[in-house]
Amino acid sequence: MAGRVATLERETRETTVSVDLDLDGKGCFDVDCDIQFLKHMVETLARYAEFDLKMKATGDNDHHLIEDVAITLGKAMRQAIGDAPIERMATATVVMDDAMVMTSLDLVDRPYCEADCPDPLYVHFFRSFAMSAGMTLHILVIRGFDEHHIIEAGFKSMGKALKEAVKLRETELSNKGSVRMA
Repeated sequence: MAGRVATLERETRETTVSVDLDLDGKGCFDVDCDIQFLKHMVETLARYAEFDLKMKATGDNDHHLIEDVAITLGKAMRQAIGDAPIERMATATVVMDDAMVMTSLDLVDRPYCEADCPDPLYVHFFRSFAMSAGMTLHILVIRGFDEHHIIEAGFKSMGKALKEAVKLRETELSNKGSVRMA
């Protein structure tokens, strides 16, 4: 991996998660996860964001594993972005059969999340990811009835929005200029 990369491990009594992330990748992934649906969603996110991702995640139950994967991915993304100026804001809408889902986000270090999602575990994923990445994240279900399609369209639209938001730019896109924490 080269460019804007991060390698992160998170180990608790409940889970072990390791992530290698390259924001300047091509959407290649190698994901090993105890929860097949979570594996599918993380792979979908990597593919649509065009991030290269290697991840291994094991845990004692679905809640703990989904939360810790989201936290680790969010922190890795924040670390990989670094201090270079980026587009920051993006919106993407994705349709998947009956589902139409729109994601708008801002990578501004003002963590907030509103996520329409029929499964509380994946609402928790989106919130944990947003808080750990320091992003403002809104996921809106415009229509849909199949829960799998709605959740997957959420991951796809978030991936497409992230692909645009992490693009490098010449100058900082902020009225405040660069914000530095001391």
